[in-house]
Amino acid sequence: MTYIERLWGDFELPLKDALHYADGHSYGVALDSAAPRGFTVLSLFDLTKMMEGDPSGVSSVDGLTAVDLGKKGLLWGGEGSYGSEGFIARLTADRALMWAMFFLESNPFDRVRLSGNIAAFSSTSGHKVVVDIDDPRTPISGTESARTT
Repeated sequence: MTYIERLWGDFELPLKDALHYADGHSYGVALDSAAPRGFTVLSLFDLTKMMEGDPSGVSSVDGLTAVDLGKKGLLWGGEGSYGSEGFIARLTADRALMWAMFFLESNPFDRVRLSGNIAAFSSTSGHKVVVDIDDPRTPISGTESARTT
């Protein structure tokens, strides 16, 4: 079991703007309203090493919005322990983590719209994050983007 899977088992995510995959790979992310997806993916980092330095650096997460994908799982978005935090995640059909993204300053994600494999999550402060649900690092093609017109 990876470090992120252990945290997720307690409905916790690390206090870092990051994208985590169940296989243990973690990438820094940054909210970016000018980017088509509403965020940019930064470099790979070692979550285990980071957490060993500060094991208490986690936030409890709670869902506010969901889309049931049936046998393909669940999309889930919500809030962290503090008012400014938000997260989005994709789970398997048995609710195991596939990936999760956490933002310290997004505010809670309380809306999600799904079109094919593209999900657009919106936060209570107006941040919009658009992802390919199969892999959030995949660039978005077509007309869906986080930019508002």
